[in-house]
Amino acid sequence: MSARLRLSVVVCTYNDERRALLRATLAGVAAQRPPCDELIVVVDHNPALAAALRVENPDALVVESTGPKGLSGARNTGIATATGDVVVFLDDDAVPRTGWLAALTAPFADDAIAGVGGHAEPAWELGARPRWMPPELDWVVGCSFVGQPHGDVRNPIGCSMALRADVLARVGGFATELGRVGTLPSGCEETEIGLRINRAGGRIVLVENSVVDHFVPFARSNPRYVLRRFHAEGVSKAIVRELAKDDGTTALDPERRYVIVLARAMARAIVTAVRRRSLVDAAPAVLIPVAGVAAASGFVRGTRARSRR
Repeated sequence: MSARLRLSVVVCTYNDERRALLRATLAGVAAQRPPCDELIVVVDHNPALAAALRVENPDALVVESTGPKGLSGARNTGIATATGDVVVFLDDDAVPRTGWLAALTAPFADDAIAGVGGHAEPAWELGARPRWMPPELDWVVGCSFVGQPHGDVRNPIGCSMALRADVLARVGGFATELGRVGTLPSGCEETEIGLRINRAGGRIVLVENSVVDHFVPFARSNPRYVLRRFHAEGVSKAIVRELAKDDGTTALDPERRYVIVLARAMARAIVTAVRRRSLVDAAPAVLIPVAGVAAASGFVRGTRARSRR
């Protein structure tokens, strides 16, 4: 590919409480070299915030979401607004490191690549990872995790990803039945759109050298949030299975392989706890199976809810 691709960066936000985080994110985007061609901030149904951000960010195009309330609707507004060949999505609490954009978009030199996901490191508001939180669970807080597939994947993590605009036009945008709405810990919109892209023949790859620091607030640094997130993931996966129009044997294969990753994390926790004689270090061996039950109950709940429609 000889022609340079135009890059549109889309950042979605929704409330004033995240203004300081958003400033750091946008500053990180502005520092990228080479820069993006277009920076779009989508505000999810908050006109006062949109007006304030237009004044505060004259170099960005600030638009209000025209879709249903939630992240998927906001992202679809970003897609409709973007004029670039590649649409880059960045969470409003993810600060890109130097070289993030160049590394994230470099794989598009291959015409077969339809999407690219980057690497997200947790930036704990607590200052350090909680001892009870194994890195295998970092997807819960929107970050890359131990056991995550490498190379070609079904889908990227949504806080830092890039998709070809023409592929989005062909397969459609994000499913609004899925995705976070405010603080509701739901998701899987990246999983569902990734499945559509894969089935249309597009490849999605992960790159390790495109890095963002993804803020993890204190409110998400507790076991209760982990269990809520697992339950919501189960509900969302039930919707994904239905939207994928199969019995889940292919759509949810990565989740089946992930069970082995969790089993290894439990075993490691037990060994560490015995060696250190520490109950705290044994916490993952308790948390993981309980979280699995939460996910299973969410899946059953989501399946039943969809069957009644």
